Amino acid sequence: SKKDYPLSKNFPYSLEHLQTSYCGLVRVDMRMLCLKNLRKLDLSHNHIKKLPATIGDLIHLQELNLNDNHLESFSVALCQSTLQKSLRSLDLSKNKIKALPVQFCQLRELTDLKLDDNELIRFPFKIGQLTNLRFLSAARNKLPFLPSEFKNLSLEYLDLFGNTFEQPEVLPVIMLQTPLTLLESSARTILYNRIPYSSHIIPFHLCRDLDTAKTCVCGRFCLSCFIQGTSTMNLHSVAHTVVLVDNMGGTEAPVISYFCSLACYVNSCDMLK
Repeated sequence: SKKDYPLSKNFPYSLEHLQTSYCGLVRVDMRMLCLKNLRKLDLSHNHIKKLPATIGDLIHLQELNLNDNHLESFSVALCQSTLQKSLRSLDLSKNKIKALPVQFCQLRELTDLKLDDNELIRFPFKIGQLTNLRFLSAARNKLPFLPSEFKNLSLEYLDLFGNTFEQPEVLPVIMLQTPLTLLESSARTILYNRIPYSSHIIPFHLCRDLDTAKTCVCGRFCLSCFIQGTSTMNLHSVAHTVVLVDNMGGTEAPVISYFCSLACYVNSCDMLK
């Protein structure tokens, strides 16, 4: 509690579970980041606006609770830290987060993810890479649609109630170019062949484009040359237990899919009906 919070002495270095809820914290106490045995960190119900990247140095951290704070983002640095191997449970509910970086999907050991009561306008489009995820709750956000890779999830529990899902578009958005630009052709080749890249090799803005490339339903990639189609999916296809999407008893949500060519779109047209 706030009255028990240590001001003149350090936290015990052997701590494995630290709960500092309702303590009025406006930032993460850097002394916590010296607790190398920490497995569970509960910072819920505080006023924290930003997370230090050094949280990623807590190599044994399995549970991180940030419920009811003032966070507006979850940094790329945290997504690429040792949390990739340790973090199992993450609670970001009741914050002010509008979007998560695509690198968030590198936290592949996550089994429980809570995003309720934020301002999310989209999921990371590679969310299907979270293959260990079993519990996902993102109720009362501003999601207009789900990314196509959402179909790759295998959940036990899913709650998307109270989002602003839009009706699927009848006509596709066509942004095909013939022939492909050199940039498009090169990007597709790099991604398809899994050629390593970094900002030390190519300009940063090209790395960003490659990181955010769209995945066609055929498994290939596209940058800015694609067809975009919208369909609906029954959420029971990805989750055993589904909380109703709306008060009308619905369990369907719109999904945006991308196609790298006209052939892929035609072959998948049955899916879009």
